[in-house]
Amino acid sequence: MANFALAIFLELCFLAMSVRAFTASGWTKAHATFYGGSDASGTMGGACGYGNFLYSTGYGTRTAALSTALFNDGASCGQCYKIICDYNTDPTWCIKGRSITITATNFCPPNYALPSNNGGWCNPPLQHFDMAQPAWEKIGIYKGGIIPVLYQRVPCKKHGGLRFTINGRDYFELVLISNVANAGSIKSVSIKGSKTGWMAMSRNWGANWQSNAYLNGQSLSFRVTTTDGETLDFLDIAPANWAFGQTFSSKVQF
Repeated sequence: MANFALAIFLELCFLAMSVRAFTASGWTKAHATFYGGSDASGTMGGACGYGNFLYSTGYGTRTAALSTALFNDGASCGQCYKIICDYNTDPTWCIKGRSITITATNFCPPNYALPSNNGGWCNPPLQHFDMAQPAWEKIGIYKGGIIPVLYQRVPCKKHGGLRFTINGRDYFELVLISNVANAGSIKSVSIKGSKTGWMAMSRNWGANWQSNAYLNGQSLSFRVTTTDGETLDFLDIAPANWAFGQTFSSKVQF
């Protein structure tokens, strides 16, 4: 009887985990170009605010800038996409059978001075990925320059827990939240000092969230909800003696 009860408990746990897991979307057509040079050094920084993500925040060279139609004013920062070159459409410049999974870390702005089919690749309403060159060359041949692709949004796989980088000044905490697994992108954030209740933060830009409270000298906690609706509390992530410019890592992950 005890073994039966244990089996039922484990089954329920598995189902709960399955419900929580972010599931991949269907396949959608788009196009992809590349930027940043052969070492991807030109991709550092970017509109999501991850900064020197190439070396320090774990995103590596498998990244891309998204067109307006995909970027969603920064709400898509951190999302992961599996991309394959559409070999049936362009067998000349596609590498057959290859795929690459990238993280959205930047914005590809529109260029209205050029037509959408000749240089204005990121003009609305086009869905376009301007990929880091090393990632793009996994699926396309360099001389092609632009390739048709199929993509699907997939769960992000990350090592370790979420990271919180606190910038700003007194009465203005600007918190970059990075290394988010599963959905990858964040819907809402709240902050709590050790002497306050929970306070909603607002998206400042990209993956940076702001608070206008005075929280110096208090330990800080964060409540994060990802775009698939999952919420986790990260309690006392920053100790009371935190300082602007510091990054704090959690052992907790989505």
